[in-house]
Amino acid sequence: MVFSDLFFLFVFLPAFMLLYRLAGLIDTRINRRRHPAAGDDAVASTHPARNVVLILFSLLFYSWGEPVYVLLMIAAVLVNYIVGRIMMMHPKTRKPALITGVALNLFILGTYKYTGFLAGILKDIGIPVDVPQIGLPIGISFYIFQSISYLVDVYRMDSRPQKSYASLLLYISMFPQLIAGPIVRYGTVEKEINTRKATHEDVADGAFRFLIGLGKKVILANQLGEIATHFLADGLPSLTTSGAWVGILAFTFQIYFDFSGYSDMAIGIGRCMGFHFPENFNHPYCCNSITDFWRRWHMSLGSFFRDYVYIPLGGNRRRQWLNILVVWMLTGMWHGASWNFIIWGLYFGIIIFVEKFTIIPLQRKIPAPLLHVYALIIVVIGWGIFYFDAMESMTHFFRTLFGGGEHGHWNFDTEAAIFDNFWLWISAILFCMPVRSWVGTLHDRLIPSGTLLHAGISTSVKVAGCAILLLLSVTLLIGATNNAFLYTRF
Repeated sequence: MVFSDLFFLFVFLPAFMLLYRLAGLIDTRINRRRHPAAGDDAVASTHPARNVVLILFSLLFYSWGEPVYVLLMIAAVLVNYIVGRIMMMHPKTRKPALITGVALNLFILGTYKYTGFLAGILKDIGIPVDVPQIGLPIGISFYIFQSISYLVDVYRMDSRPQKSYASLLLYISMFPQLIAGPIVRYGTVEKEINTRKATHEDVADGAFRFLIGLGKKVILANQLGEIATHFLADGLPSLTTSGAWVGILAFTFQIYFDFSGYSDMAIGIGRCMGFHFPENFNHPYCCNSITDFWRRWHMSLGSFFRDYVYIPLGGNRRRQWLNILVVWMLTGMWHGASWNFIIWGLYFGIIIFVEKFTIIPLQRKIPAPLLHVYALIIVVIGWGIFYFDAMESMTHFFRTLFGGGEHGHWNFDTEAAIFDNFWLWISAILFCMPVRSWVGTLHDRLIPSGTLLHAGISTSVKVAGCAILLLLSVTLLIGATNNAFLYTRF
């Protein structure tokens, strides 16, 4: 099940919100009996019944397509719960417990994600081994990394170990961010697991954020994905140079709107319940260097590797070049068990290291438009590496991209893809930029904030925007065949 699914939108989500609301009434009544002298905010902020509803719906959401693998996730949470308790009850065993817990998490991830890849490498070099066909549980990279962040934060005493298995299960299995992030660290939501409050403003802003994400996914990403598939998958054998550029540009926009759209939806649903998930994107295609790009793209993954791998390895203090390459090789491997992802990670790692001694020191002396064009070209080429997991296909694509193809430079197919989708391309370019911030700033300048007119116009625009986004999205989802989220396979 995915968020951009009619069943999710009109059955699962309404049923969840209804039962979650009813559970909130139960929580309020129970808490009033237990704490009759407590204020309304204190009574409304504790969530035992609501947490039960959230856990049940999260397990149902995850098991909808993979009922077997939900048991794997439950078992993984149990392992991390036990390790966390050991670190609390036996301080002298903190480090061995951490090493054991992290090793078990990586073993689970490695078994399901990399066993086939490693066996294939052994077979290619002449070692006779069977290559197992192991299914990849969706979201395993996300919930394993969250589990590791929990153990490390407990070890560092940045967070207290969770005393309740159910509360830890809720943190790991929470359906808004379970299968495609953002990677939510335990410390970010530690207090909100059992004590949180969603105001009417939270619910309104969360719903608006969800529908923005839905629009990104359905209205933009899905349509751009069809163009990318037409050129890069179906039309690869007869690809022209212009077709290669159109196809990879379509994928460049698709992966951004697909992943940032999912993050928006996850953040929006969480906000409706009183959770504050971290931002995951900050208009990455507005970057002026590759270093800047990776500060804006998938920020929760970048901060994870920075705090849990790069800095412990030595960061900028020693062997910086090696630390950067290790982090970026792991970043590539995190995305998938294939050579193209490793090459993709090392590609960006090398460029970031070189930038530290070239682009970054001279950044103020280089014209901003030139830096922007440079960064976008590097990013687009990187997405070409990312897209093709078969080396033969990747080689053919890049040869064609740079003018060495066998089918010329231009054809009618490319022209049709550009002009028949003219407004789609314009919308994609426009909404890569901070349009909401620009509109908000203009609104504040024209009408003073804090006034009734300002609030009325803001509310009217949001309501109208929500209605339009929902209507267009539902219309496009009826009969849609291209609707899967790209990052659920990582």
